[in-house]
Amino acid sequence: MSHVEQNHPAGMLVGYARTSTSDQIAGLEDQVIELTKAGCTRIHREHVSAIARHRPALEAALDWVRSGDTFVVTKPDRLARSVTDLLSIVSTLRTKGVTVRILSLNLTSGDPTSDLLMSLMGAISRWEIDIAKERQRAGIAKAKAEGRYKGRAPTARAKAPEVLRLKAEGRTVAEIAKTVGISRASIYRALNEAA
Repeated sequence: MSHVEQNHPAGMLVGYARTSTSDQIAGLEDQVIELTKAGCTRIHREHVSAIARHRPALEAALDWVRSGDTFVVTKPDRLARSVTDLLSIVSTLRTKGVTVRILSLNLTSGDPTSDLLMSLMGAISRWEIDIAKERQRAGIAKAKAEGRYKGRAPTARAKAPEVLRLKAEGRTVAEIAKTVGISRASIYRALNEAA
């Protein structure tokens, strides 16, 4: 039995609290208080945007929970960047035998009513994505018909030959960035890839 398992009694309530920036300390502490009142004996916390790809405390919490545990958050937006992301996390935890509880919505995965509501949230999210794509396609078609559509702007990688040419002419990175219209980081990346 591993060290983690020895210190992991069955059926724990494990909390996760998150704020977008370190300036929101009061908001994080409010979440911790609420999670503690809900019975969480272990709380993972972090200051990171929900849209960040890497959320170390969340990843650690998801790895730490075991079958029979309940993973608790105060609100869905503290856990996930979208309804689709939320449903993916709930599904991953369900596979591990872990229940998810969202305090603000009074939802607990595994409860038939909560599962129905989460399924409806997922269906609405997919519908919103489909509607947005349909509107985008209609807008592009209209712009093309009116001769206003230029397509996607060229990426930095497509501009690499021009970056290399300007660098060979002795231009500085700042001059190249201004001329080509891409960031300095993209210029350095193009130069490194060419080296």
